[in-house]
Amino acid sequence: MLALKTPAQPLQISSERIDVLGDALRDDVNLAVWQRSLPEHLAAFASSLLAQGEPLAESLSIELADSDAEPELHGLLSGYSDLPGQAAFLADVAWLVRAYACLLDARRIGLRLRALDGAMCPRFHVDHVPLRLITSYAGPGSQWLAEGELPRQLLGSAQAQPGEGARVEQIGCGHVALVKGERWEGNEGRGLIHRSPALPAGERRLLLTLDWLA
Repeated sequence: MLALKTPAQPLQISSERIDVLGDALRDDVNLAVWQRSLPEHLAAFASSLLAQGEPLAESLSIELADSDAEPELHGLLSGYSDLPGQAAFLADVAWLVRAYACLLDARRIGLRLRALDGAMCPRFHVDHVPLRLITSYAGPGSQWLAEGELPRQLLGSAQAQPGEGARVEQIGCGHVALVKGERWEGNEGRGLIHRSPALPAGERRLLLTLDWLA
């Protein structure tokens, strides 16, 4: 009788090289992080945007004729066209959309840009999506756990806390992360365990997420 082969624990990979994002397509990887240094002009715009102190929660469903098409970001941050750096910021968002679409051969992408005053998802959880792009233009990035640091059966409950001595990792501001969820084929029960970071009083976070819709 043949013994069943136990799947290897999913890996998390990071690098300062952009091509690390392609590793997210590997079966044994559930997180790939491009540790990019956020250009100063983008950081300055993000800071100025958050300093407005206004609520911000914008979303788009982007249709692409093909994965190389220029994404249309009509209406995104249209109320801030007089804020210096807006055009360059939108160009960076469009570049990330193109890179994401090219990697996945995606035709429809869901975009969300939000200013957060607190942890949106404070409990450790997994995403029920195939592969989500996450980046913080301002404020701390998402926190995550390596496999085995937290029993998966506790996810979503008040008991979903890592044990004493567990190492909570964090994605840096400006870093671009591809987080594999439960709906990636073959990744059931292997989605990255992560949560939103707590924010100090008075601090805000500018968060961009992209989701593969089709």
